[in-house]
Amino acid sequence: MAYNAEEAEFVAIEKAAASFPRQLPDRDFTYGTAGFRMRADLLPSIMFTVGLLASLRSKKCNGNTIGVMITASHNPAEDNGVKLVDPMGDMLNVDWEWYAAGLANARDPEKLRNGYMHCINKLKVDRSAPSKVIFARDTRPSGATLVKALTAALDAVKTPYIDYGYATTPQLHYLVRATNTVNSQYPYGEVSEEGYYKKLAEAFNRAMEFAKPNGAVTVDCANGVGAPKLKELIKHLPKDKLTINIINDQIENPDKLNNRAGADWVKTQQRGFEGFDGKPLDRYCALDGDADRLVYFFNEEGKVFRLLDGDRIATLAASFIGDLVRKAGLDNDITLKVVQTAYANGAATKYVEQVLKLKVECTPTGVKHLHHVAAQADIGVYFEANGHGTVLFSERALKTIRKHDPQSPAQLTALDTLKALCDLINQTVGDALSDLLLVEVVLAHKEWTVADWLGTYKEFPNKLGKVNVRDRGMYQTVPGTAERRLQSPPQVQIELDNIVKKYRDGRCFVRASGTEDAVRVYGEAAEAYDVDDMVGSVMSVISNLSGQMIEPVSEGEKSADVPPATTTTTSV
Repeated sequence: MAYNAEEAEFVAIEKAAASFPRQLPDRDFTYGTAGFRMRADLLPSIMFTVGLLASLRSKKCNGNTIGVMITASHNPAEDNGVKLVDPMGDMLNVDWEWYAAGLANARDPEKLRNGYMHCINKLKVDRSAPSKVIFARDTRPSGATLVKALTAALDAVKTPYIDYGYATTPQLHYLVRATNTVNSQYPYGEVSEEGYYKKLAEAFNRAMEFAKPNGAVTVDCANGVGAPKLKELIKHLPKDKLTINIINDQIENPDKLNNRAGADWVKTQQRGFEGFDGKPLDRYCALDGDADRLVYFFNEEGKVFRLLDGDRIATLAASFIGDLVRKAGLDNDITLKVVQTAYANGAATKYVEQVLKLKVECTPTGVKHLHHVAAQADIGVYFEANGHGTVLFSERALKTIRKHDPQSPAQLTALDTLKALCDLINQTVGDALSDLLLVEVVLAHKEWTVADWLGTYKEFPNKLGKVNVRDRGMYQTVPGTAERRLQSPPQVQIELDNIVKKYRDGRCFVRASGTEDAVRVYGEAAEAYDVDDMVGSVMSVISNLSGQMIEPVSEGEKSADVPPATTTTTSV
């Protein structure tokens, strides 16, 4: 039987999709900041639809390459996930998230066909346009099966693709942007994994030209893909500038992935990886499973654990870059902004505003919100407390830096270092390897120990709690408040205000979870015992409204959409 081109494509899609049947017919899936993320055996059908959407997205973007990253980041090894990367290496355009979910929730061949055509018609996709997709995955064993589902979809719609094998999430973002800028006036970098290492290493060498080596750092790689990739990066780094020791690099054992190790463990548990026994003031840091988060930590005398999280990295970077801008004579031409969410520690916000004299803007929770606001600044610094973040230099800022004529040797030195940072920082997405080198550059220039870094400000004690509720949809925040005030139920915000005013430097807010029927309660105050009392009181208000009792969460419970807790997490 002869088919026209359109019908032939539908037949090919339907035939290929049959090999990846939907596992939970009655469940709907949503595409969020983390893309799709769930138990790996539920993902093949969704992965197939992601392949279809990636092809359409590439066609809509005039044939530019789209990326697909297969990872579940800091989740346990039995989970997996997938997210799409847009042409400039940023996250999928938010307007396309709804279409991603629509295709993923197609329950039979007819609905898949209708959903596919709906995307084409509503998004005005030219089916004859060229398309190209590149993809990579982390070290989870389920990745190989998911690659088969993805490539089956791409083959069905005749979209060329390149499989980059194992890679960190930031490396794929780099490769997407490098691919799409290869013929531009300012290419992002060589289109290869090797090119990624060369770019970082060369920039690090330039950035360290006027700094003294500052000892060694030990990196906890969470037994994930960051371990082999960091080993490759080290081969390209100058031997006399920095010593990097690697631990938790057992990628051959899937059960060890993110298990009592890595950035999420360190942040949520407020302690080092299992067996951590660092000497006082020795520098340690931790990556997460796909190497897009970074936190630092160390022991003080007496084995007192200290954490230097995303808030600390943001203030360190903002302080140093702000100084470089001023010393280079660019402070009248370039402005710098720090972007935070409501989960940022209030002491960090005060430090940026009152000591560094920089503007702070607060956004709703989620990297896509932070990235969007940071991209509007000349230089935008954003890090979530969990260690995910980066620094964005606008095109205007980059042109100003490139064209600036220094008026003294001191200005030239600052300008050269600033130029090096523009290349060292992965501006597509938070990148633990890039951020690691950035932190080490700043500490070396400042000749700081981790204790010096910690001493810049004293954090307010804080706590993150969770209350399970019957309907998270009833908890709506006031628009324009960055999720810091509840609009409904109105009585909760009224009672919350009455509770918070009892505590010195008290701050507390409630927001609905993005992935489960629960609400999050974050609080901070001048004293730790006040935080416990305040957050407990607010949780009781919500619990009474829901008619449930408070119980402690089991150790290691995680939620993909929630910034990690800095003390005990509680649930109902």
